[in-house]
Amino acid sequence: MNIELILFGAFALLTLLSAGLVIFARSPINSAMALVSTFFFLAGIYVLLWAHTVAVVQVLVYAGAIMVLFLFVIMLLNLGESPTRGRPTLARLAGGAATVGLLAVLVITLLKLPQTTGGVPVEAQATFGTMASLGQVIFTQWLFPFEAVSLLLLVAMVGAVVVAKSRI
Repeated sequence: MNIELILFGAFALLTLLSAGLVIFARSPINSAMALVSTFFFLAGIYVLLWAHTVAVVQVLVYAGAIMVLFLFVIMLLNLGESPTRGRPTLARLAGGAATVGLLAVLVITLLKLPQTTGGVPVEAQATFGTMASLGQVIFTQWLFPFEAVSLLLLVAMVGAVVVAKSRI
């Protein structure tokens, strides 16, 4: 067992723990801080996978910009504890059922993955994780999903401003 495998396992475990804190923390601010740590641990995993560009984008965009936006929204909405906390509601039951279904799909997918014995081909390693290869993939293969996510984020920002403005 080498040091990279140990670090990967440690980052993966810490990512799962901090993601659990995002869900189960009582305060929205604590959830947001746990989400920041999740983003940093994911960046560590990206570095171990030789995707340095994705790691930098992860820290700059998600841990920086998106989390600042989340914190502003949390502070503007002045969220307190929910009066229905701890009681099962229909939405919670549906969310739990959806989570179990997604986990089942993930496990089935992982079990059906072909077992590879070799690593990444040498010619692919030279360009893997570079900004040029990332841009080429985004703007050729994944252009529509990239633009759809951009539009979704814009709608979420406008919605957050509209919700926050009605209380001011």
